[in-house]
Amino acid sequence: MTKVLCAIDASTYGPSLCDHAAWFAVRMGAGVDVLHVLDRGETGAGPGLDLSGSVGLGASEALLEQLAKADEVRAQAAQAHGRAMLEGAARRLNEAGVAEVGLIHRHGEVAQTIIELEPGFDLVVIGKRGESHNFAEGHLGSKVERVVRGSVRPVLVAPRVFMPIARAVVAFDGGTSATRALDHVLQNPAFDGLPVTVAIVGAPGAPRDERVAAARARLTGRPGAEVKALEGEVEAALKGELRQGAGDLLVMGAYGHSRIRELIVGSTTTAMVRTGKVPVLLFR
Repeated sequence: MTKVLCAIDASTYGPSLCDHAAWFAVRMGAGVDVLHVLDRGETGAGPGLDLSGSVGLGASEALLEQLAKADEVRAQAAQAHGRAMLEGAARRLNEAGVAEVGLIHRHGEVAQTIIELEPGFDLVVIGKRGESHNFAEGHLGSKVERVVRGSVRPVLVAPRVFMPIARAVVAFDGGTSATRALDHVLQNPAFDGLPVTVAIVGAPGAPRDERVAAARARLTGRPGAEVKALEGEVEAALKGELRQGAGDLLVMGAYGHSRIRELIVGSTTTAMVRTGKVPVLLFR
């Protein structure tokens, strides 16, 4: 069965992540597994503080026992909170029309857990910032970088607010990952009936003309699809094409022939994910 992996945490992205996962799942006829990972700091299973030397500084055994119990209570509360979030996500997904919902509660490191699980899924949905950076608008979560670098599946990086997707804009530079992204849009049932714009950025000339021709050849027979040749700097041109907050989805390769080749630090990919308000579907 086609499945979507939706990774949630205690950030304000939770409802949006569920709504994005539901949008794809319903159109693909897929189930959704919701993942919540408790890291070692939350569960008390990590190294924590070494209090053994405190005894020599006057700390009583009773106090150390109280601290240990406090850690246990905190871990139990974190586990209960995680279960409650998963159950709330399941209700939201069911209400959005997803019939098959699974819940996964794990301990460990978030990005590594996603990378271990995602070969069994067709799409991974994550938020662009986690709970520790809820309102850091200029920050791209480090876990996002690790997931995108390590993933073998398409990764949807969702913004804080969900808008029903009304158009897909594919950034196409002719590279392997961009070609894979375009083929996915043309073949995946999630995009059936959805207007598709293939955006090709570059100065007028033979290289851009070749990419335009390659894209148009792939769009043959696809109603509602168009190719646009754009000039200027890649990030600015793409942002100018996207209707922020109007239901657009940006689809792009994580690597390519141009500045898009650089992933994360200083790259077009990073800038589009970090500062844009549209969901971004990334392909390696």
